[in-house]
Amino acid sequence: MSADSKVSTQTVAPVHPSSANRKPSDKEKSWQENTLRPTLAKNPERQAEFTTVSGFPIQRLYTPADLSGWDAERDLGYPGEPPYTRGIHSTMHRGRLWTMRQFAGFGAAEDTNQRFRYLLSQGQTGLSTAFDLPTLMGYDSDHPLSEGEVGKCGVAISSLADMEVLFDKIPLANVTTSMTINSPAAVIWAMYLAVAEKQGADWKKISGTLQNDILKEYIAQKEYIYPPEPSMRLVIDTFEFGVKNTPKFNTISISGYHIREAGSTAIQELAFTLRDGL
Repeated sequence: MSADSKVSTQTVAPVHPSSANRKPSDKEKSWQENTLRPTLAKNPERQAEFTTVSGFPIQRLYTPADLSGWDAERDLGYPGEPPYTRGIHSTMHRGRLWTMRQFAGFGAAEDTNQRFRYLLSQGQTGLSTAFDLPTLMGYDSDHPLSEGEVGKCGVAISSLADMEVLFDKIPLANVTTSMTINSPAAVIWAMYLAVAEKQGADWKKISGTLQNDILKEYIAQKEYIYPPEPSMRLVIDTFEFGVKNTPKFNTISISGYHIREAGSTAIQELAFTLRDGL
């Protein structure tokens, strides 16, 4: 495409369907005519259209004219109130910083325990546990199908004894723990709670998060064990148990990035993630 032809297609800002009813201000019209047009004539944009990675067009300018019908109190709201566009807490991070935790787990329980304790000693404020593939699929480390995968991409946990070693000398009453586990989440969580109880921690006060998002396993990651119906029953059972016994523990964390990594667009990722949550 010649420079002249590029200029001819870019002297006026492209109209997107969503902006068909825009009513630009006199100031914006003046900017388009006196500032934008000469700039494009001298130096055309690199391409005719810019989009997000999902193909959604990006306008070169956004102003109040793009907010027709928008109401600040209804559509933006206030911190700590629906629709939570300003955060779920009224003071957000001015009141309390987010929990800082590094995803960690490798080798045997002893190896990861040392890593956990090191991270906590360096100022980390929570733990995030990575489990190896056999654990994620519900296999013991000595199962034939586990060969070559034990402790490879996370810590190997086959028993309550392993879990006790994993959190040895780590006071679960004072540390929040995130566990990225799905199909066997109920079993792994039961082991965790048993360790906390053995340490003398009050279940009503301990906190943390289970991923426990089995639907995205069928959609994207494929680390499921049982058919959907019994798998969902296990998820619901953890909800019911958690509400009654561990009110500060998050019994599910709906995950979307796996869907994106499996090939979806950003919009599809968001759609599937929100639907999973419903």
